[in-house]
Amino acid sequence: MEELFAGRNIDIEESQAEMAKLMADEGLPFGERTRGFNSRLAQELAKWAETQPNGKELMRGIYEAYFVDHRNISDVDVLMDVVGKCGLPMNEARSVLESRSFRDAVDRDWAEARAVGVTGVPAFATGRVGVMGAQPYAVLEQLVTQAGAKKRSDKSRQ
Repeated sequence: MEELFAGRNIDIEESQAEMAKLMADEGLPFGERTRGFNSRLAQELAKWAETQPNGKELMRGIYEAYFVDHRNISDVDVLMDVVGKCGLPMNEARSVLESRSFRDAVDRDWAEARAVGVTGVPAFATGRVGVMGAQPYAVLEQLVTQAGAKKRSDKSRQ
């Protein structure tokens, strides 16, 4: 992880702890990451999954493979294992990965993300403004407020 974040002035331990807290708050499992993997193929597969019934299951499966089980999501066999566990069509998924048929769709998503300043994940965007990384509530609140959301009173949150 040190190599991945070299020169970015990021405290890896602090970032890991913050991410673990945020995931726990959302009821999501999270393990300490020691390596990063290229997620491009996983993103192309996820884009395909958006066209499939129960495709959201794949997003959860990829999340768990990467953030919980520390699996290499750039490996086609790992992705196919996730597809199988999610009950999606294996032959179709393999064809998507081999043909890279969702490459252009992901390229468009990346271009849109760069246009709002997003260069990593997690990322949050609204309108043409975005923020990256695990963010405190106040930053996310400011993002949606700048986009025109009205602040609720404390009583309306209950």
